[in-house]
Order: sequence, then C-alpha cells, then structure tokens
Amino acid sequence: EQLHEMRGHTKVVTSVAFSPDGQRIVSGSGGPWGDKTVRVWSAETGEQLHEMQGHTDRVWSVAFSPDGQRIVSGTGSLEVD
Repeated sequence: EQLHEMRGHTKVVTSVAFSPDGQRIVSGSGGPWGDKTVRVWSAETGEQLHEMQGHTDRVWSVAFSPDGQRIVSGTGSLEVD
C-alpha cells in the first residue's frame, strides 16, 4: 500500500533512508541524470521539509546520523558532505 507520493526531485532518486525515529526520510538524486540535490521529507505526511543544493556531482548515497540530528551524503565528486 502506497502511503505518499513524494514529489520534488526533478531527476532519478538513487538513495533513500529513514531517520532513526522514523519521522523523516532523506533522499538523494544521482545517476547520470540526477538533479544533485538532497531532500528531507516528513514520513507522516510526505511533505518536503528541506532541500539541500550545492553538490557539484551526482548524489549516490544519503544517511542519518545515529541520533538523527545530521545527514551525510556521498557524491561522485569524491566528497562526503
């Protein structure tokens, strides 16, 4: 059963993760056609809470810190942000 359709990325989504408390979802857009953004969503409503721009290459991976206070993303530019 689909609960929400989260719209915001303009290109392919390559990575998603739940926050430790299950309240938020982080997604990253990568691949050859990625929009190079990281977005945070409400897991309850599907609403986009934040959009992070500034990567110069594809976003391949995203994750929350164990306490849920930080997000890390890995890109094709050999950077971890």
